[in-house]
Amino acid sequence: MVHRSFEINRLSGAIGAELTGIDLAHDLTNRQVDEIHEAFLENLVVFFRDQALTPARQVALARHFGKPLVFHFAKGMAEAPEVTEIVKEPDQQKSFGDMWHSDSCYLPRPPIATMLYAVETPPTGGDTMFANACLAYDALSEGMKAMLEGIRVVFSSSLKSEGGRAAAMAERAGMTATNMDAVDTFETEHPLVRVHPETGRKALYVNMHHGVRFAGMTEDESRPLMAYLCRHIARPEFTCRFRCAPGSLAIWDNRAAHHFAINDYHGQRRHMRRVTIDAA
Repeated sequence: MVHRSFEINRLSGAIGAELTGIDLAHDLTNRQVDEIHEAFLENLVVFFRDQALTPARQVALARHFGKPLVFHFAKGMAEAPEVTEIVKEPDQQKSFGDMWHSDSCYLPRPPIATMLYAVETPPTGGDTMFANACLAYDALSEGMKAMLEGIRVVFSSSLKSEGGRAAAMAERAGMTATNMDAVDTFETEHPLVRVHPETGRKALYVNMHHGVRFAGMTEDESRPLMAYLCRHIARPEFTCRFRCAPGSLAIWDNRAAHHFAINDYHGQRRHMRRVTIDAA
């Protein structure tokens, strides 16, 4: 598929497309912005390679999608507070984001999109997988769909099971933790079946990382169905896998795509820059 501004090459039948022939380091035309946004909605995650982006330029690019956010629990870059650096050093075993999830689902209004730029990547490993939660919903039986209607998921920002969020920031991402006094205050509910505000498609919105239980139910009662739905979302036919390199940029729709950073590069360094984006 060829657009006037760039070429689109889909990564899988389910999700993801690589956009080539466009330089994001320069100002974009209104047509280019519209075409990128169209590809973003259609494919849920779009990828660009060989891009030379400063932190300031990354933030400026994010503004085409909405309002760049400052991450609640880690300090941003001095020159661009909206940019969070995610670094795994060779001596670290744990990594950040190595579970299926969508970003900041514990907020009353989670970010609509996330932008991840690769500064340094290992020669092998360090890929990210993405899953289409709309296709996952579509594949459910009519009986299951009917049962899920009206269920709400309770999400929490606490990571007590992993030694606390402050420990996770330091051990997994080389981040400087902040606002730890508020780590247990972010708890909210969202519909398990979420309707995309721009496309109208229904998507499953649940994960085992911050999803605590279903509203009105205990954790023990909720866990079996939550675990089944999370496994269902991650079925291979709903996913794609992206091999990033320095200069690669991924932008995904946090409302309908789940992602998983694969931790298979022990002894090597990975340095990424992340910006989450709210509705304008």
